[in-house]
Amino acid sequence: MKPRARRTKIIATLGPATDNGTMLYQLIKAGVDVVRLNFSHGKPEHHLERAKKVREIAKELGREVAVLVDLQGPKIRIASFEKGEAILRAGERFILDASLGDYDGDDQRVGIDYKQLPQDVHAGDTLLIDDGAIVLRVVSVNGASIETLVVEGGVISNNKGINRLGGGLSAASLTEKDIKDIKTAAQIDADYIAVSFVRSAADILQVRDLIKQNNFDASVVAKIERAEALKVLDSIIEASDAVMVARGDLGVEIGDSQLPSAQKKIIQRARALNKIAITATQMMQSMIHNPIPTRAEVFDVANAILDGTDAVMLSAETASGDYPEKVVDAVVRACLGAEQDRNAQISKHRLELDFTKIDEAIAMATMYTANHLHVQAIVALTESGSTPLLMSRIRSGIPIFALCRHEKTRSKMALMRGVYPIAFDVTKQSRDDLNPNSIAELENRNLVKKDDTVILTKGDYMGVHGGTNAMKVVKVGAVV
Repeated sequence: MKPRARRTKIIATLGPATDNGTMLYQLIKAGVDVVRLNFSHGKPEHHLERAKKVREIAKELGREVAVLVDLQGPKIRIASFEKGEAILRAGERFILDASLGDYDGDDQRVGIDYKQLPQDVHAGDTLLIDDGAIVLRVVSVNGASIETLVVEGGVISNNKGINRLGGGLSAASLTEKDIKDIKTAAQIDADYIAVSFVRSAADILQVRDLIKQNNFDASVVAKIERAEALKVLDSIIEASDAVMVARGDLGVEIGDSQLPSAQKKIIQRARALNKIAITATQMMQSMIHNPIPTRAEVFDVANAILDGTDAVMLSAETASGDYPEKVVDAVVRACLGAEQDRNAQISKHRLELDFTKIDEAIAMATMYTANHLHVQAIVALTESGSTPLLMSRIRSGIPIFALCRHEKTRSKMALMRGVYPIAFDVTKQSRDDLNPNSIAELENRNLVKKDDTVILTKGDYMGVHGGTNAMKVVKVGAVV
C-alpha cells in the first residue's frame, strides 16, 4: 500500500455502466472510497450482488471501501401521459389531478403520485416540475384538482418530480418501500444509510431505530434537500453521523441563487459539530457523455473542498455515463489541485472553545502540534473511529493513519477526509510492543521511513472504545 496524497474522499454511484466488464475494478483501483447503491433504481438482488463484488475487489486491492445505501424517500412526482409526454405553453392553464388515472395525462392535465399535494398547496404557490424546467403557479385548489397557470413551459414527460418553491410538502421522509429497503441494507451490511427528504431530527432517529431492529451497524446520512431542513439544520446534523448537500432538490426549493451560501453553511455546521459532510449533484455532469470536464465543474469540486467537504459524490456520471473511470480520474486531479491551496491545510477549528471529552482534547492537541511541527504522519490507534473523525475536522495536509482491528469501523472511516484506515489488532500486542509494532506496520507499508517525525495517539487500555487519552511525538527508527 502506497501513501495517497488525496485527502478528499470520492463516492461513486453504481449502475449499468459499472456492471460492464471490469469497470467496477477500475473505479476502485482509480480511487473510489465509497460506493453508493441508489435504491430509487434497481432490484434488491442487483444491489446485493454489487455490494458483494465491491467487497471482493476492495479486499483484492487491499483497500477499505464503504457501502452507502441511498433510500428513495417519498415519490413526489406527476403520473404519466397517454402519449408519454405533453407540451405546456406559457400563459395557458394546466391541471394536476390526484383523481386522474396513472396513464391518462394529456396537454391539459396529468395525474400525481403524491395524492396529498392538493392539501399541501394554496393559490399563489409556485410548483416546479422536473428540477424547475417547468414552472406552474397555483390558481385554485378544488378537491383533488389543482388548477395552475403555466409560467415556464416546455415538453414534460412521465414521472417528473414536483417541488414547491420554499418547501413545505408534508410527505413523510420514510416510506413503506424505504422500510423494506432497510431490510435489504441489513442483508448487505451497509456501512451508511442515506435518508432522503429529511425534515427533522425525528426522521433520523426513526431510521436509527429501524437499523437497530434489523440488527446491523450502519451510520446515518441526512440528505439536506428540503427548504424546511435548513431551519432546523443543527438538530438534524447532531442526530446524524453525516450530512449530504443534495443540491438537486434543495436548489429547486430554495432557488439556485441561494444554493452556494446554503452549501457553505451546511458544510461549516457539519464540521463544527464534528460530523462528516458530503457534497453531491452534478459535480461532473457534462462527463456523462464527454471524456473531459468543463472548467466550471473542476471549480465546483475545488470550491466544495475549500468549503471543507469530506467527500464529493458522483451520480449518473458513474452509474450510467460513458466514461466512469475518466470521471473518477478527473475528480482525483481536481481534489489534488484544490488540496494544495493553503486554505485547505490551515484551520482554526475550535481553538477558542473548551473541550468536554478527553479524546477530543487529544485529537485537537495532536492536529495543532502536527500543523506547527514538521510531522510526516499521524498514527491513531482506534476502536470506534471517533478520534480520527475529530482529527479530520481540522484542515491539514498530514495523513491520519487509523489503525483499527474492526472491519466495520475501518469501512466507515473510508468516508472521513484525510483518514486512511489500516487493519491492525492492538489486542494482540503487548504494552511494551504496541508503539514500535504500530510504527513498524506503517514502515512495512512504505507509509513512513526512518527519521520521519510521527505523532502517535492511543489509550491506556487497549481495546476500549472512546479511551484515547495520550499522544506521543516519536522518530521512526528511534526507541518508542
